[in-house]
Amino acid sequence: MNQAVIVDAVRTASGRGKPGGALSGIHPATLLAGVLAELVRRNDLDPALVDDVIAGCVSQIGEQSYNIARTAMLTAGLPESVPATTVDRQCGSSQQAVHFAAQGILAGAYDIVIACGVESMSRVPMGSSRHDGDPFAPLASRYPDGLVQQGISAELIAARHKIDRDVLDDFAARSHHRAAQAAGAGYFDAEIVPVDVMDAQGAAGRHLTDETIRPATTAAQLAKLRPAFTDEGVARRFPEIDWRITAGNSSPLTDGASAVLIMSEERATALGLRPRARFHAFAVTGSDPLIMLTGVIPATRKVLQRSKLTLDDIDSYEVNEAFASVPLAWQRAFDADPERLNPNGGAIALGHPLGGSGTRLLTTLIGHLEATGGRYGLQTMCEFGGLANATVIERL
Repeated sequence: MNQAVIVDAVRTASGRGKPGGALSGIHPATLLAGVLAELVRRNDLDPALVDDVIAGCVSQIGEQSYNIARTAMLTAGLPESVPATTVDRQCGSSQQAVHFAAQGILAGAYDIVIACGVESMSRVPMGSSRHDGDPFAPLASRYPDGLVQQGISAELIAARHKIDRDVLDDFAARSHHRAAQAAGAGYFDAEIVPVDVMDAQGAAGRHLTDETIRPATTAAQLAKLRPAFTDEGVARRFPEIDWRITAGNSSPLTDGASAVLIMSEERATALGLRPRARFHAFAVTGSDPLIMLTGVIPATRKVLQRSKLTLDDIDSYEVNEAFASVPLAWQRAFDADPERLNPNGGAIALGHPLGGSGTRLLTTLIGHLEATGGRYGLQTMCEFGGLANATVIERL
């Protein structure tokens, strides 16, 4: 059977996803084009050999509409003969793009694919794709009390898993400290693609550092922040919620793009390229769309079962930090080693550019396994609507 391998993975440094953020002046297709072009350049790859470009993007409206994968790859200078498509599995969109790419190679349908993702939350605000009307109206008969936004789901997780506010804030501060330490040690240097930017004064520069990391963050500072999602109606409906989720223990709005070069092992060898990792197992699950963010737990169980591994076999786990309550609930469910959980920080510090986060996590995971000599890595991502992806890779 074909082996699907990862030849390379790159990302932009994060930008704050609001006007004035480092990447807010850049069209999202241009942002994605930059990582695509760099992936091709640094592997000396003939871009005409690419069988497909599969991109994840959540808010597919405005500048991110009309199949941004195609717009970006043409902007990057790839041949017109290379196809491209954009997928939406909410926050796991680019992780799903990776799954589709690798599964296509395993099936023999592809030899070379670029899986990637992008989100410019400064230019295309979260929720923009809803635009008009209620997309959930047909669900009223099944969920007569209605669904809730993700922040409320994060509150429900904290309440039902009995995760105290100080634990959430400690975890958030640790994310920033770990990310700052990794950045300071140069752990991210090889994976970050420079982006040419212009500051508010019109001076040109290069964006190379994650703008969302706050090295001086402390749990004591975070404890002073007010809850971000308080709602009287929700409080009546869910009296167990006591409002623990804040902007500080949640991921920030973020701009960013990332991309992964995936090939059959046979094609990589023929091109003289060294595979960095291979795909070991995939899983995707659905779960309760109300609490919605706990899908990472059944997804992890499913991918471990498919891989015939236990969590003890996994050297590093990347569990997306959409909110601190998500990885903490996951950690408690598996009695997981906290030192292996997001060892270089997570989305609370490094940012969460929605459609670009899946390939960002994978990029960072590969780099960590190489830096530490680890063999197996697990990545899992909670997604709006009660979905989750999980992936196990093996460093080569």
